[in-house]
Amino acid sequence: MTRELIKGNEAMAEAAIRCGLEAYFGYPITPQTEILEHLSRRLPELGRAFVQAESEVAAINMVYGAACTGVRVMSSSSSPGFSLMMEGISYIAGTEIPAVLINVMRGGPGLGNIAPAQGDYFQAVYGGGHGDYKPIVLAPSTVQEAIDLTVLAFDLAEKYRTIAMVLTDGSLGQMMEPAELPEMRPIQRQNWEWAVNGEPNRKRRVLSSIYLNPLDEETTNLRLYKRWEQIEQNEIRIKEYFLDDAEYAIIGFGTAGRVALSAVRAARQMGIRVGLLRPVTVSPFPFAAVEALAARMKGLLVVEMNMGQMLNDVLMAAQGRVPVEFYGRPGGVVPLPGEILAEIQRIAAGKLTITRDPRHAWAARMLSAN
Repeated sequence: MTRELIKGNEAMAEAAIRCGLEAYFGYPITPQTEILEHLSRRLPELGRAFVQAESEVAAINMVYGAACTGVRVMSSSSSPGFSLMMEGISYIAGTEIPAVLINVMRGGPGLGNIAPAQGDYFQAVYGGGHGDYKPIVLAPSTVQEAIDLTVLAFDLAEKYRTIAMVLTDGSLGQMMEPAELPEMRPIQRQNWEWAVNGEPNRKRRVLSSIYLNPLDEETTNLRLYKRWEQIEQNEIRIKEYFLDDAEYAIIGFGTAGRVALSAVRAARQMGIRVGLLRPVTVSPFPFAAVEALAARMKGLLVVEMNMGQMLNDVLMAAQGRVPVEFYGRPGGVVPLPGEILAEIQRIAAGKLTITRDPRHAWAARMLSAN
C-alpha cells in the first residue's frame, strides 16, 4: 500500500467504497459535495447504487429503506442539511438498524456560511432527533484518521445495530494530505437475522420504529440504553500527547484539537508543562479520561470551534475539582496556534478564571478584543 495526496472528502468517500459501501443517497451542500461527486462516479462503475435525492429529507429516508435490507449504506451532508435529516435519523435509531453518516460541518446557526465550524456537537452527540437515543460519533483530525474512522464507522454500526457518524468540518473535508487508503474489500453480504431482504420460506419480518403501546416503546428505549452501555464500555477512543508530566491539559476534538497540538508543542519549547487530550469518540465521550486529568492537573483548557458545546461534557467530568477554562472561535473561524498558545501562557501564569461557566469570562475577553 502506498500513500497518496488526497482531499479529505474524497478520501472518506473512497474509504467507504473500499470497505463495502453498496448504496449512497445524498444531496449536494458545501463543503461536503465532493463526497457526493466522488461517489456519483465510482459507485455506478462498480455496479452499486448511487442516488442524488431531491432533498436531504428524501435522502435520509432512502437510507432508512436501504438499511432495512442489511446492505452497507451511507449518506453525507453539512450542518443545515443534517438538521433536515433529524426526523429520519430518529426513525433509523428507533428501528435499530445500522447506517453511516458523514457530517462536514460549516458555520451557523441558520444557513450560516461554508467555513469550517464545530457547532453541530450538540446535534450529533445528543441524538438531535426526537426521543431517547445516542449515535456513535467519531471525530477525525487528519485525512488519514478520516479514512480510518470511516471504515470503523461501518464496522461499529453493524456490530451494535446503530447509527455511526463521522463528524468533521470544512477544513478537513477540503484539506489535501498524504494518506493511505485501505485495500478494496469484496462485497460480503451478511445474512442478518433481522434484515428484510426478500428471502423466501422464512418467517415474515417487519422493521418499524412505531410502538403504539407505551410499554413496548419503553422496552425499546431500555434496550437501546443497554446497548449504549456496551458501547461505552468497549468503544471509547482518545489520543493523548505530552500528558505524562503535564501540569495543564488542553482538550479539543477534530480540527480544534489539531490546531491545539501545534500550540502545545510551542508551549513545550517554552518550558510550559502542558499536554493535549483529543477525544476521537465524542460519543461516547471519554468521561473517565477527563476525570483522571481533573484529579492531577492544575487547570484544563477546552478549545472548540463553537460557543462551548463539548465544554459541557468536560465540566460534567471535571466535577469542579479543577479550574476549567474555555477558548472558542464560533461561526466558521478556525483558531490559530498563536491564539491558543496565548491562552496556555495566561493559564500557566496563574491567571485562571474560577467561575461556574468559563464561557462568561471568555466572551468578555473576546468582545473587548473586538
